[in-house]
Amino acid sequence: MRVAFASEPAYPDRPNEDFIGATADAIVLLDGASIPPGITSTCSHSVRWYSHTLGSTLLAEMTQSAGPLPELLAQGIKHVTSLHDFTCDLTHGGSPSATVIMLRQTADHLDWLVLGDSTLILDTGTPEPTVIYDDRLEQVAAPHRTRLDSLPGGTPEHAEARREYVEALGQYRNRDGGFWVASTDPLAADQALTGTTPAEQVRAAALLTDGAADTVSRYRLTTWRQLLDVLAQDGPTALIRRVREAERSDPHGERWPRSKTHDDATAVNVMVHE
Repeated sequence: MRVAFASEPAYPDRPNEDFIGATADAIVLLDGASIPPGITSTCSHSVRWYSHTLGSTLLAEMTQSAGPLPELLAQGIKHVTSLHDFTCDLTHGGSPSATVIMLRQTADHLDWLVLGDSTLILDTGTPEPTVIYDDRLEQVAAPHRTRLDSLPGGTPEHAEARREYVEALGQYRNRDGGFWVASTDPLAADQALTGTTPAEQVRAAALLTDGAADTVSRYRLTTWRQLLDVLAQDGPTALIRRVREAERSDPHGERWPRSKTHDDATAVNVMVHE
């Protein structure tokens, strides 16, 4: 596989909570879940620490083991939990968390895993690519967004509504009937979307955190097919530039209501067959 990627924090003076790592035959993409001001975490570690520690652990596991991806994810979550369960209170659900995409190529097939609301796209040469997206968070979140979406971004009222929104979603995290992400419970790995596709059927793939997938899913600037073309022709940086231009054109979320004006954005373009 030939891999190109770009990753950009929401703001230049803030840490990027996304993680991207790749080898010749394995890719890992994580999107750490930001904790808004006003919410106290029972863990002393940052979201960036969690996403980068788990991401690097998963990449190492994928290069050393041919085991099923959910099994490797469960091992990775268990390992990272062991690094801070003796210093942090991990029993109250306020620990850092992240979405996960894992993609691995063997001699004749691609294995993939998606946990949380990041997006994997497989270009199989058909008019419409295969889009793999875990929408459980979206389904749970929709009823809780009414007040948040009604307020202009950048205001104290919007910030307070976002805090309430994130607190409400915490009741559904890693529970049946809710949504699943990587955090402290290795059993979350069993809830991931997984699959295997013959490598000869896949021309290219794209891995996107929601900050980059918003090009299609929120702003409707392109189709998924056109997004793949942008990645192939202009590169991941050009895609993120389009996202930033859209966000700057709507700083208060009047056209596109959203919880944050800007988000960390990571886009990965993978050429499987030239």
